[in-house]
Parts: sequence; structure tokens; C-alpha cells
Amino acid sequence: MFFELSKTDTKTKARAGKITTSHGEITTPIFMPVGTVGSVKGVHQRELNNDINAQIILGNTYHLYLRPGLDVIESAGGLHKFMNWEKPILTDSGGYQVFSLSANRKLTEEGATFRSHIDGSKHFFTPESVVDIQRIIGSDIMMAFDECTTYPCDYNFAEKSMQLTHKWLDRGYKYFQNTEPKYGNKQTFFPIVQGSTSIDLRKKSAETIASYNAEGNAIGGLSVGEPAEKMYEMIEVVNNILPHDKPRYLMGVGTPANILEGISLGIDMFDCVMPTRNGRNGMLFTKNGIINIKNEKWKKDFSPLEDEPITYVDSQYSKAYLRHLMVSNELLALTIASIHNLGFYLWLVSEARNKILEGTFSEWKNNMMIKVTNRL
Repeated sequence: MFFELSKTDTKTKARAGKITTSHGEITTPIFMPVGTVGSVKGVHQRELNNDINAQIILGNTYHLYLRPGLDVIESAGGLHKFMNWEKPILTDSGGYQVFSLSANRKLTEEGATFRSHIDGSKHFFTPESVVDIQRIIGSDIMMAFDECTTYPCDYNFAEKSMQLTHKWLDRGYKYFQNTEPKYGNKQTFFPIVQGSTSIDLRKKSAETIASYNAEGNAIGGLSVGEPAEKMYEMIEVVNNILPHDKPRYLMGVGTPANILEGISLGIDMFDCVMPTRNGRNGMLFTKNGIINIKNEKWKKDFSPLEDEPITYVDSQYSKAYLRHLMVSNELLALTIASIHNLGFYLWLVSEARNKILEGTFSEWKNNMMIKVTNRL
């Protein structure tokens, strides 16, 4: 993987860059649609590629490991071929999913024992086995196995968790360096900064992660219930330490406002289920604000979803029609809303990039923050 930094905003820490992988280029800042089990829910790969113009998507190691299973993915020649996706893929390590199974998992220095949410079967992840799994999946960017803390948590717990993450990183990174990709395409490995909401721990973790000189770095353990301002504080602390010439990935974040603020603090990559999950529940993110399309006020509003269409669904369907589908529980509503929201997120990061390159990001961002938090 190669990262080229094109320009940094003079008033903020926002950056425009380009990541080159074996499966193509990614212009940053970028948002990655979440394709948990090899599918972005409700959205066809053709629409992801041609209409939304997703440059990279995210797959989930835990879920893909359980279903369809590694034998199926390997027999297909990797996830790219299995799901017919020719652009880059990033996989998380499964650490967050194991963390979310708190009642059904046990952590030791050796690894994590957990029970499947599907059938209760017992499994064991180690820093090394997670690398092997992601080798079989064939993702362009793989993540280190880490432990994600809850919020709130006390300092001692957060410190022990961070130390465990660092021990796992050391093993996982060494193992990664001594193994090879399976399908002839290069893979890269991102360590993950942890440390909960402690400035002290975040600094220690960022310094440790930076010392590995990996091709990119991630920030985990945020957007787990802490106030937004605390999240921004942690991002700023970490980004002051992480290498300037490597991409920075903020995991699992977030709202349009979170993304704009993250970009201004120097984040390059984002992912979140919010555009699709909230879309399926009737929440639309637009250039003028947030819409609950199920509300009665849209019943006879025949205007398009966006005044200036972003995707083809914005120009073809009205608010009234989408509301009708949504309250009628028609499956098409979920697809239209998901395509629209993903299109908006990709438009937002693309526009941010344009403004950084033009030198007008700060003013544009301040104006957009008002709009994207407005409820219509």
C-alpha cells in the first residue's frame, strides 16, 4: 500500500490524500460502506460501484469467519471474487464483535474464547489466527486484533485493556510480517490505538502504535457512548502523535457532523453502519438536514429527496413516495433510503476533499455543520 498526501488545510488539520492498493486507488478523506457479511445491506454491488461510487468497502472478520466460513471464501478465491467486488476491501479484526459478546467470551493474554451468536459453538481467536483469517478473506487492509473497552470504564481497567491490545499487536504484527497473501495481491496491516477516554493512555498507546511504523494506523474504542467532545479530544491527542505521512482510520464513526469534525482533526478514513441502518428506519441525511421520512409532513411532498440530486434515487423518487413505501413496509424503501444515505456520505467526504484542495475547507465545514445537524 502507498499513501500520498496531496494537501493539508491551513486553518485546520484536514488532509487530502490518495491510498494506492492492489485493487485500486482511494482518494481521502473517504467513507467506507459497511459490508458486514460480504454485502452492504439492501444495496447491489452495481449500485455501490456505479452510482454511489464507493471506492472501498468494509467486511467483518468475525461474521465472515462464522458464515459462510473460511472454506467457502478460500474456495471462491477470496472475498473479492466471492462477492464480485473488484475495488479495495478493508476487514476489521473481529475484536469489536468479540467485545460486544461480553456475556459469551473470555479474554486471556493468549487470545479470546467466545461463543457464536448463531449457534452457540465455541471458538478461539488469537492475534495470529486473526491474521490467518484475514489472509484467507484477502482484504487489502487488515486490522490488528484488539480489545475495545466499554464507556465508562475506570483507569485501571482501561490500562490493562490497552496493555493487552499492545501485546496482541506485537504478536500479530510479527506474524503478519512472516506470512504471505494467498491470492497474489498485496495486503497491509493497521495497528489500533486504544486507551478509552484517558489522555494519558491514549498518548501511550499512540506512541506505541507509531513505533511500529506500519503503513497505516487506526483509532479504536471511540463512539461507544462517550460524549462527542470527549471523542474529538481523544482524536486530537492521538493525531498529534501518529505519523503525518500515514493514513489515519477512525473506526466506527459516525454521524455527518462527527465525520466533518474528524476530517478537520486529521482523520483520513471512516466507516459506520449509520447511513444504512438509520436509512432502513426512515432517517435520511441530506444537504439541508436530517429527515424522518415517516413523518406525516412528507405525505404530500412530491419534491425529490435532494434539491440537487446526488444519486439516481434522488432524482427518480419523491419524499412522498419514499414515505409511502416506508410506512407500508415495502422492501424497496430500505434500498432507496440506503442508496441515498450512502450517496450523501460519499458526497460529503468528496466535497470535503475538494474544499481542502481549494483551500476553503474551514469555511465550508462550519457552514455544513449547521446544515447536517438541522432536523427538517
